[in-house]
Amino acid sequence: MVQDRFRELKSLPCASCKKECLSELLGTYALVLIGPGTVIALSLLPALNSLVALGTIALSFGATVAGVIISLGKYSAHINPAVTVAHAVSGKIHRSRLVPYLSFQIAGGLLAGFTLRLILGSTASAASLGSTKLASSVSPTSGVVIETVGTLALVFVILFTSDSVVGRGRQAVIIGVALFVLIVLIGPLTGASFNPARSLGPAIASGYLSDQLVYWIGPLSGGLTGAALFNLVRHSQKRGGDDGKDSLCLC
Repeated sequence: MVQDRFRELKSLPCASCKKECLSELLGTYALVLIGPGTVIALSLLPALNSLVALGTIALSFGATVAGVIISLGKYSAHINPAVTVAHAVSGKIHRSRLVPYLSFQIAGGLLAGFTLRLILGSTASAASLGSTKLASSVSPTSGVVIETVGTLALVFVILFTSDSVVGRGRQAVIIGVALFVLIVLIGPLTGASFNPARSLGPAIASGYLSDQLVYWIGPLSGGLTGAALFNLVRHSQKRGGDDGKDSLCLC
């Protein structure tokens, strides 16, 4: 009877990947705490040059992602539902891990959002706890397209880097720089989320729920498209006789 119970526990989704799920929780928590926290801090300095503010925000997100990859990458460092979906579609993680990873990422984002609310309270109301927002000139439809394109680029870089670059340090630098550049380019338009968990946490905690679908449809579409493009490139390489290097995916 005890052995049967043990076998049932082992058959539960991700029963053997507790460390990976905890890593996703902690990594996403850190990203949503530090990134939007930086947005909030800069919102309290209205005289700050907008370009300097944008660069600082981009640096905070890029550096945090790089730090998470270096510190937690030996377990799992997707910290983004769109990235996890892309890894599942491209075969870099078993699809049984999809729901557990997404659940812990969302939980990490929500915990970080409410931590910001607990620490900062009404002080951060003007910035809606660092929530992502569309520029006044950007429609929800355009926002979806922009987030899709940005996430596609980010996901492709992540998949290609994890497949071709040796060493978490180098992977961290490449992915962190890619995110920095994309935020600088796209941030003024949509807030450059590329990550549903990043957008959901501050939105729920602050009550700012406008255009939330943009930050789910866009990144998830971009993740799927990026994975499809990566699979196409990888298949073309194999047909050309290049089997590539062993994957070092952050999963």
